[in-house]
Amino acid sequence: MSSPADLLVHDWNSTPLFDTDAVQILDDTLRDGLQSPAAFQPHISQKKVVVDTMSALGVHGVTLGLPGSGEKSLRDIIDLARHISESHYDLEMVSAVRTHPDDVAAHIRSCEVSGQLITASLFVGSSPIRRTVEEWSLSELMDMSMQSIRACVREGLPVMFVTEDTTRSRPQDIATLYKAAIDEGASRICVADTVGSADMSGTRSIIEFAKTIIEKSGADVKLDWHGHNDRGLALANSLTALQAGADRIHATVLGLGERTGNTALDQMLVNLRLMGAQSSGNFEQLMHACNAVSTHCNAPLPDNYPALGRDAFRTSTGVHAAAVAKARNLGDAWLADRIYSSVPASWFGLEQKIEVGPMSGRTNVEHWLNQNCPGMPTLERDDAVVSILAFAKNSPAILTDRQIQEVLETSRRKHIAKTTALEAMVK
Repeated sequence: MSSPADLLVHDWNSTPLFDTDAVQILDDTLRDGLQSPAAFQPHISQKKVVVDTMSALGVHGVTLGLPGSGEKSLRDIIDLARHISESHYDLEMVSAVRTHPDDVAAHIRSCEVSGQLITASLFVGSSPIRRTVEEWSLSELMDMSMQSIRACVREGLPVMFVTEDTTRSRPQDIATLYKAAIDEGASRICVADTVGSADMSGTRSIIEFAKTIIEKSGADVKLDWHGHNDRGLALANSLTALQAGADRIHATVLGLGERTGNTALDQMLVNLRLMGAQSSGNFEQLMHACNAVSTHCNAPLPDNYPALGRDAFRTSTGVHAAAVAKARNLGDAWLADRIYSSVPASWFGLEQKIEVGPMSGRTNVEHWLNQNCPGMPTLERDDAVVSILAFAKNSPAILTDRQIQEVLETSRRKHIAKTTALEAMVK
């Protein structure tokens, strides 16, 4: 049986080349997200709220922080690890760890004190530009990386080996580092687009390259993608990485992170659901997560932010409003929710909102009056529509309810005066 979507919407998008319900996401909000220059550092109780929402959303894992960045960070990681364990959350716990003895020691200490297995996300700059600044040779890079992996594996701790700035690194260097990391016992390798330099073709090429290295090793090693948004391509690149064979995507709530941010976890979940995922539907928790991060981390949502911004399901344009209103008049909520939106407002417990502004038509005003003044007499209503629309056309912005009420009151007084004058003439 055909659905309304099949009958009314022709979908030019191809079927995803991956199982949308099997996609794993590592939430990096409390690590890379908090590296945003504008971000506030939340209290531990607020960090726990973020972890709680991640568990409710069903993400695969959460990065707890950087144990080597200081005692406070170390204490928070320990506290969060205990919280996850005591709450019986099915979350992989991860910490970002430099391939430096001090960082590795701090990570091992966090595991010992918390009593939890926390994956070491061991990262090292692999690109020539980074190595030039640090004055690292490839052999030095290899040495400190492998020593760090060995130290964690010796303690029975899982390791994800991250080549920072992978998308600007030489293929032979990546291959050498990944092969050695797999030989030393890393259970995951991560391709990092650290400065957001990749486009979709580059993402596909490097993921396929990394997959080949893993396949040749014969080891059971998973592949992660960590993307940044400097070119505005973080979401597109993450979806491309999945198409190319990545097992897990790193993301942050609202795309919070260094410079222009990371792949937005919320946008990823919305797109996965649009692509057919059945496991990405807890959008009440998604909104809770976004509100918590926005409030506690100083990450205000732009009005036009996809799906969650104030303007996502609002229109004041006459043509759009008329189409939504006609769909509602047909009694078709499904149609009204999609006639001018690819993301349904109903997923978020909302509905398409019609407002009145300088780009509005008669339908916008009539809709407002239907909602707020349903019993208004026809003649008074006609005068009100003309008055409100005239005021809106000369306004620089969408009208507030208070402004419309003020115009309506003036129109009502004029209507009464006109009616009184007509009655006097009849007498």
